[in-house]
Parts: sequence; C-alpha cells; structure tokens
Amino acid sequence: MKKLFALAASALAFTTVNAQDVQLTIHPEQGKDIIPNEIYGQFSEHLGSCIYGGLWVGPDSDIPNINGYRKDVFEALKDLDIPVMRWPGGCFADDYHWMDGIGPQENRRTLVNNNWGGTEEDNSFGTHEFLNLCEMLGCEPYISINVGSGTVEEMSNWIEYMTADGNSTWAKLRRKNGREKPWKVKYIGIGNEAWGCGGNMTAEYYSDQFRKYSTYVRNHADNKVYKIASGASDWDTRWTDVCLKNIGDGKMNGISLHYYSVRNWDYKGKATDFTQQEYYETLSRAIQIDKCIKNHREVMDRLDPGNKIGLLVDEWGTWWEVEPGTNPGHLFQQCTMRDALVASSSLDIFHKHTSRVKMTNIAQVVNVLQAMILTRGKEMLLTPTYYIFKMYNVHREATFLPATLTCDRIVVNEEESIPVVSTSSSRDKNGVIHVSLSNLDMNKDHVVAVNLDGLKVTGAEGEIINGKNVDDYNDFGKAELIAPKTFNGAKVDKKGGLTVTLPAHSVVTLTLKTK
Repeated sequence: MKKLFALAASALAFTTVNAQDVQLTIHPEQGKDIIPNEIYGQFSEHLGSCIYGGLWVGPDSDIPNINGYRKDVFEALKDLDIPVMRWPGGCFADDYHWMDGIGPQENRRTLVNNNWGGTEEDNSFGTHEFLNLCEMLGCEPYISINVGSGTVEEMSNWIEYMTADGNSTWAKLRRKNGREKPWKVKYIGIGNEAWGCGGNMTAEYYSDQFRKYSTYVRNHADNKVYKIASGASDWDTRWTDVCLKNIGDGKMNGISLHYYSVRNWDYKGKATDFTQQEYYETLSRAIQIDKCIKNHREVMDRLDPGNKIGLLVDEWGTWWEVEPGTNPGHLFQQCTMRDALVASSSLDIFHKHTSRVKMTNIAQVVNVLQAMILTRGKEMLLTPTYYIFKMYNVHREATFLPATLTCDRIVVNEEESIPVVSTSSSRDKNGVIHVSLSNLDMNKDHVVAVNLDGLKVTGAEGEIINGKNVDDYNDFGKAELIAPKTFNGAKVDKKGGLTVTLPAHSVVTLTLKTK
C-alpha cells in the first residue's frame, strides 16, 4: 500500500474533467441481443497449480476430495455455475499428447511442462478427469487441440475417442478405460496462439493448417462440433482478415482473440503494490478492449456480413509479476479490488458486443493469473474476481439493454481517459431488470441518476463489493476483506426515479422493480 498513495489524490493527472453527477438512461425497448452464458467462461491450463493442487489432488490425497477433485474448489465452482471451461491450454495444448493421459494411472507417462516452469507432471489428470469434471459441474468442455506438435490423425482419433458411439477402435478403448457413453464435446479449438507458442506460423500458413485439420473434425453420434480457429493477439486485425478470407466456406464457426490488461510486458507491475498512476493505466488498458473488439468486428462484418462466425475472447484478464517466492513459470498472483474492477468493466464491454462475441474465458480458473480461486496446501480462498462473476450471473441469458451514460472522465495521460463509471443493464426471462455499476474512480464517491426511459422504478435492492482500499485482497487464514454485502445506497423517489450513490472503487448490482 505504501506505493499506492505516493501520488496525491489531488494530482492534476487524476482530477475529473467536470463535476456533474452521473446520468444513466436505460432503453428497455431497444434490447434485442441475448447475453450468452459462455461470456462467463473459464480457462484451465496445465500451468503452475491450476490443475494439480487446484482442481485435482487425486483420490489418495489428505486434502478432502471428490474422486480426486479438490472438494472445496469443486463446490466453489459448482456454486459459481460456470458455463464452459477451456483445457488443456494455452501454450501447453500444443505440447500435449492426449494418449499420455488415459488408461490406468500407473501406466501414464510423466512429462516435463516445458512452457511453464519445467514442472514434471504425471498425467493423472487427463481426458477422463477433465470431461468428467465438466459433466459434474454441468459446464460445456472446450478442448484445445495440439496443432503445433501434433498431427491430424492424433486429433481425429481423440475426437472419436471422446464422442463416438458404436464399436470403433477408439470407442472401444474409451469403454475399456471406464467410460461407456460418449461425452458431448461441443467446442474444439484448432490450435492456440498459432502466431506464437503454438507454432510461430504466419496467418496464411495457419489458415491452410486449419482447413486441413478441420476436415477431420468429424461429428460422431449426435455430437455437433463448434470449430474455433486460433485468432489474433490484441490489435492484429490482419490475422483476422487473412483467416476469414482464406478459411471461409463454412469451415469455421468461431475465431479467438487474446487480450490481457498489461501495459508493459517487460515489467508487468505488482498485483498488490501499485501507484495511483498504475491503477488508472490498468483500467484504461482494460477498457481499450472495447476498441480492440470493434476493430476486429469491422473486419468480420465486412467478410462475414451474415454474422455466422463468432468472436471468442478465450483469454483475457490481468497479468502481474508473480508473487515473491513462487516459481516464475507458475504465474501465481494475488487478486485485489483493482482486478475486480477490471473484471466488471470488461464484462460490461463484452455484453455490448454479444451480437458478435459469443464466448469469453478469463485466465485462469484456479491459482493462475486473474483466478477465481487460490489454494495453498489445505487452504482455499475466493478472490474478488470470483465475487464479480457471481454478482454478474444475473445477466446470463438475459437481454442486453442499451443505455446512454453521461459522466465525468478521469485523465490518465495526454492521450487516454476513462469514465468514472462503467455499467451494464439487462432484462431476464421473467422481465426483471438488473443494473450493474462500477465506480472506477479510486478516490471519490459518485451519484448516479438512473432513468428507465418510460418505466418507473418502484423498488431496488442489490449487493456491493468493495474494500477499504483499492489494493485490498483476500488472504489465507484471514477474514475476507472483499465479499458481497447488502447495498443500501439506492434510493427511489415518489416519481419513480432512482438515485444510486457509489462508493469509490466499488461494484454494485441492482435488481429493480418497475411498472
């Protein structure tokens, strides 16, 4: 915290441009796009202790488990109701050979994780363990296929192993290994970061590879695959352009995009010890994903005017220097209220783009980067980002409601500024309107006047997540500093108007009664 307030709150760079209260007008009658469940997707890579020690401890562990799945983590994910989970990577996917992770545990090969810290893994968590976990959690599995060091045959056999019925060699092998019925595997990613760790390919070469691989991604039994191309990093719209032009012909259902809220890859900054300048720069970088998505949408709208191909932001979130004393290759970091605000403002942006954005997967689910959950031995904690996802669940499969927001902006530097408030509104299947509001101002409360464009508000209740300080976080063995609490700052007047007082660096989700 010592660095956080090194710059005074009155510094010119962070004064608001003007002093108006925030005005939010929601347009319920303009809502048409449904926010997909998959916007709230998760990502589980063989990286650090995401899998081993996070999701999986094995049935013989003294840590309480359910058939090897860590019990406290499983129950937390079940409570979060995650819709889809991506596995086994990430960069790890293009080193992963699926047959090493099936059959009796004692016969599985040990591998060295060359991407992430040189850790030895015994492959005790493989295809059966992942797909059974997804089934138990009630979420869709998203499998990333090895293109970088794999083969078409290896991929084709794996898909048949997972999804085929009948008496083929691979279906019979699955049964021999203990799974009678085929799994449903909807999402198949053909490679990962093909421009980098997935093979250092050009867009042209990858497009040809995709066309070849996708030919052998077959639908077995009643399983229908949604094929996802390895897409661009950040602002590389040329990659998107080349892939859509060269693949085309209905071979691709979606294309990915990776975006991290990192300002300097040479030194990413600390998770819990940051200046005011670093705070606002991080929020600015997070919000710039709006422009990044718009740039890719322009390419996709031009080349796919029928909107048949989805954009999937299947890696996103914060990325800090690792916690002191941990393996640099394991990417273990803490999660503060700053990370929670990155999550809420990012989800607000994804909601706006759901006519094209069909899935996003925050990186990652346990113990890695902007995780939902952290574990240490037998201890487990829920991060502020976990609670953002839980509070935002009300927007899933609801109709996104466009809104007009008028508010002050905070100047970050000569070229960048951020709004003091980020927001999302939706109407669920029962007609109930939910509104989420994030105060991105690190120092000041803001009052939001909410108008529902013709509807009157008769009641409002909700939750707030906040910390005394923006660098607060939940730590092992201590009471939670950041968790949802009942929110009492929403006031309804006699005319049906709504006024919401947002504390500094807070997130609120409201359920409204209207007429």
